[in-house]
Amino acid sequence: MPTDPTAPRSRPARREFLRAAAAAAVLATVGTACSATNSPTRPAAKPTATPSPSATGRPVSLPAPTGHWPIGTVNLHLVDRTRHDPLVPSKPFRELMVSVWYPAERGGKFPVAPWLGSAAAADWDKRSAPLLTVRSGAVDWRGIQTHARIGAPVARPAGKLPVVLFSSGDGGDRALGTTLVEELASQGYVVVTIDPTYEVDQVEFPGGRVVRNTPLPEKLTPKVIEKLLDKHSRARVADAGFVLTQIDALAHGRNPDAEKKPLPAGLPTAMDLSRMGMYGQSLGGSVAAQLAHDDPRISAAANLDGGFHGPVVRTGVAKPFLLMTSDVNTFENNASWKSFWAASTGWKHALHLRKAKHGSYSDLQVIFPQLTPHMKIPAASELIGTIDPHRSLAAQRATITAFFDVHLKNRPTTLFDNPGGRYPEVEILR
Repeated sequence: MPTDPTAPRSRPARREFLRAAAAAAVLATVGTACSATNSPTRPAAKPTATPSPSATGRPVSLPAPTGHWPIGTVNLHLVDRTRHDPLVPSKPFRELMVSVWYPAERGGKFPVAPWLGSAAAADWDKRSAPLLTVRSGAVDWRGIQTHARIGAPVARPAGKLPVVLFSSGDGGDRALGTTLVEELASQGYVVVTIDPTYEVDQVEFPGGRVVRNTPLPEKLTPKVIEKLLDKHSRARVADAGFVLTQIDALAHGRNPDAEKKPLPAGLPTAMDLSRMGMYGQSLGGSVAAQLAHDDPRISAAANLDGGFHGPVVRTGVAKPFLLMTSDVNTFENNASWKSFWAASTGWKHALHLRKAKHGSYSDLQVIFPQLTPHMKIPAASELIGTIDPHRSLAAQRATITAFFDVHLKNRPTTLFDNPGGRYPEVEILR
């Protein structure tokens, strides 16, 4: 198997994060992973016939961010006409959905953003949730709300804000990183989350149009999986570079949104493009490392429990880098970690979150404990471990915020000297 920690070594037949978001790979066998996908040469139809989540389904909530600022958000529809889609070459351009999160002014009548759009939630309920052992209709996915208000003005007293990009695990929706994204925004960052079209289970575009992932190969051998992850990584690195360019356009007063809808007041002038970073979960963490290596606009990067893929495995990075790990893989059994770490020459820290699993570094950490009546408990523990979910989230929030505070805000911290002093679940590896 490839060295990405997505799939447990004890179950080599289980696939990577190539279908349902975050850790569905642990649950779905190779055979079931290839079901219910679009043809790569046929655009997805608007899901008018897809049943929506049950109105009586179990409600789920996300923990509120702890920072000083309320938060706002806006979705952007971006189109890169300079390249064919790397996953569907017949499509002459690359189309992306991103969300921008930021500190917002208090008050105002702005609607609260949902965790998933209505059409995406319906598709998730039908196609993705069952792979997580949650039956369709059992959970009100559409009703999950974030803590951000759509289109709220940027908080002017927050001043100029560093910008951080986020990339999810392979096959994972950008929404699966919401709890950490909201925390960073509440602490004074602009955070941009990116959906990898045709790789993620479903991407909802304006008008309720849903585009699903392309079919997987019939046989997912270790070599095939590694090639697929490398392909997805290259596509995402190019996506992130394009998004950085669109952010630059936005900061200079040009609206990059394909729909040209109004942008939140104050957003263009709030972003400080001289202070930019990136982090990601699983494959997204490898993408963050590669972009930090390739793009001078990125000053610091972090990887949440992901193996490394592509050239960065050999080159490492010369910029500040944080690796957070779970109980799945170690430096002893993960060749990509050892190679990357040996080649990296900048500030670097590796921390281990005890009793955590790969899905702990996603919103599944706080969502799954609310779903125990609707899913198999052993499956849940295999995905998110046995760590207390609130302690896990608190440790992750503090660590990621402190990392970017040090390297993008020049704020000193003692957290990395002894993280276990505040969070006994965290230990220093390197």
